[in-house]
Amino acid sequence: MQKHGYVYILSNPGRTVLYTGVTSNLIRRIHQHKTKSAPGFTKRYNCTDLLWWQQSDSIDSAITREKQIKAGSRKKKVALIEEMNPEWRDLSETL
Repeated sequence: MQKHGYVYILSNPGRTVLYTGVTSNLIRRIHQHKTKSAPGFTKRYNCTDLLWWQQSDSIDSAITREKQIKAGSRKKKVALIEEMNPEWRDLSETL
């Protein structure tokens, strides 16, 4: 059985930093970011708010999509966020 994958974009409360990530368990991963239990970029820059996410049929396709998004400009990331979440609300409460 193949696992779904998820690509997501997080930001800090001031919305000055965007982080793109990938996971097979979105709820667990967002919890890790919120509690800052995972060291690294998101902890250092306080990226705790889920602004955008997308489910893929497999983790491999999610990784491919993550690479596409990371290769794009901030402007393209902002466009993705604004299409799904024009108010830039933290979507983690809706998961």
